[in-house]
Amino acid sequence: MSGTFIGMPAFPKAAHDAVRNDTLRANLRRATHTIRDKRAKAVSELADWAELREAGKQIKDLTLSRLDHYLLQLEEAVTAAGGTVHWASDAAEANRIVADLVKATGEREVVKVKSMATQEIGLNEALEAEGIRAYETDLPELIVQLGNDQPSHILVPAIHRNRGEIRDIFRTEMGKWGREAPADLTDSPAELAEAARLHLREKFLRAKVGISGANFMVAETGTLVVVESEGNGRMCLTLPETVISVVGIEKVIPTWRDLEVFLQTLPRSSTAERMNPYTSMWSGTTDADGPKTFHLVLLDNGRTDALADEVGRQALRCIRCSACLNVCPVYERAGGHAYGSVYPGPIGAILASQLRGMQSEIDASLPYASSLCGACYDVCPVAIDIPEVLVHLREKVTRQDGQGHRLEKAAMKVTGWVLNRPSVLTAVERIASRTRALHPRKLPGPGAGPWSQSRDLPEMPAEPFRDWWKKNRT
Repeated sequence: MSGTFIGMPAFPKAAHDAVRNDTLRANLRRATHTIRDKRAKAVSELADWAELREAGKQIKDLTLSRLDHYLLQLEEAVTAAGGTVHWASDAAEANRIVADLVKATGEREVVKVKSMATQEIGLNEALEAEGIRAYETDLPELIVQLGNDQPSHILVPAIHRNRGEIRDIFRTEMGKWGREAPADLTDSPAELAEAARLHLREKFLRAKVGISGANFMVAETGTLVVVESEGNGRMCLTLPETVISVVGIEKVIPTWRDLEVFLQTLPRSSTAERMNPYTSMWSGTTDADGPKTFHLVLLDNGRTDALADEVGRQALRCIRCSACLNVCPVYERAGGHAYGSVYPGPIGAILASQLRGMQSEIDASLPYASSLCGACYDVCPVAIDIPEVLVHLREKVTRQDGQGHRLEKAAMKVTGWVLNRPSVLTAVERIASRTRALHPRKLPGPGAGPWSQSRDLPEMPAEPFRDWWKKNRT
């Protein structure tokens, strides 16, 4: 997987700084509470929600258990429909494939549908290095791009911005990328949307290459599916002459009928809508309508490594609804940037750390970015047991060397040695009791210190239990 956000520290440090940003916390609190309240109402309308949730889980698990079969079936169906399939083992290979495909058209700019996979591999930056400019067309992604920012939410990448901040970004930056914003632009949602619409329209009409991801890929028919709320995706998928889709291999589902489940659970869990305003589906190309050329880039980038973990592979069920972010007390206070990944929140803590591996300091810290309250599992439409995976990954972190747990390992080793020797334990207890007046109220050091910031150490008794027992019970 591509690297973390440049310069990002580990989660504890990033979160420590983020929670002191009052504006950020106010923006997040308002947005997440609004979204999750609407989602709860939308979900409650379905009497069979629990059955749909279980069905989504089983479809995903079945697919993952035979992923090689369904991917080959998908490749065959896409090819038969007139598309071309490319396989990318990592971010570098995927970026190279896309850049070569764009350059082969002779174009030097592309329009993009909102895509987590292309953000994951850093495609925009890779294309820029090849002299190709990528324009984000999803409104929140446009805000992030114009503001030279990073996404902080799966569904609403600019959730950390309020209307006033967005107005200022449009006024100062929009002209550098194309049509300028009106000089008298206010922070009215209608005016902001209209400014973005006019800015993007010229790009839609000019672009010859569109780049997308996909929410689902149907192996049976070779059909790709994109669900969205604004219509920008529909424009990117129909107006250009060439469409290139970069999609994670876990997005495949076996049959057309399986869409029945996900097209009910995804919109209600993400935007709290009964159905998406725009659901675009395409299978290859046709002579009479739409793009003349279609390329599908199937992206691994750490997914087969995650698939090999019997507990951690649950994360590959994710349909990117972001419901877990909106109920997470840690995300609400720390924000998405603290996770150092395009996948923030509870799902990011288990997905990003597996896709990238947990060798870096930030990835080793992500499994601990949770209170394990379980709210994320309760709202997940495909029943990913995120707390279970977090605990599992924490165990893996503590077992690997060089991740900041050496002191803990050494302490446990010494403790085990002492507990296995009664005479030594007795001596240690007596020394501890006799020196109790010198004991600190807080634990020292960077390792144990944070644990005791809100906890007082228990007071040592004047007499060890073993000595008391000999006096009173022998």
